[in-house]
Amino acid sequence: MVETKKDFFEIRWHGRGGQGAKSAAQVVAEVALDSGKYSQAFPEYGAERSGAPMKAFNRISDSSITIHSSVESPDIVVVIDETLLGLPDITAGLDENTGILLVNTNKGLDFVAKKTGFKGKICVVPATTIALEEIKRGIPNTVMLGALAKLTDYLPLESIIENFKKAFAKKLAPEVLEGNIRAIRRGYEEVTCNG
Repeated sequence: MVETKKDFFEIRWHGRGGQGAKSAAQVVAEVALDSGKYSQAFPEYGAERSGAPMKAFNRISDSSITIHSSVESPDIVVVIDETLLGLPDITAGLDENTGILLVNTNKGLDFVAKKTGFKGKICVVPATTIALEEIKRGIPNTVMLGALAKLTDYLPLESIIENFKKAFAKKLAPEVLEGNIRAIRRGYEEVTCNG
């Protein structure tokens, strides 16, 4: 059987090394698995160094996934670093009729539309600002997870929070864990979209 695009829900993450795109994609995959779906999460690096542009990908499906290539026609593109918006591959393959462009920025919807030329649904959330307020570090991935939960039925907010707790309870100090959970909730509450 040849798999087709409609067999999957796909997310492409754009960020820089150290911003947590790979970890966020992994949480998405775990949430999907916990809900009985099949899922994939994998990164793609250029220069493997902190701050270098990188991509991560998710595929979610009701049936087994045998394709292992990069996501080229995403349903949602998540941009963790607004300085990447000028790159041509940010919106590549994103359908302007059905796709969603989710961006971490304080600058608003018009800024993103002008910078990318994308005419479809755009959503923004001030993820770095929220991360600095809640976890005292400018790592916006957990905020983006909350925003993503608001935009898709595949990722219920409480499932993301529970999975995050399970994955990081032993790795993070209790106050940092709680700060991340507040950050996830704020991402869900503070994301805004054009339509």
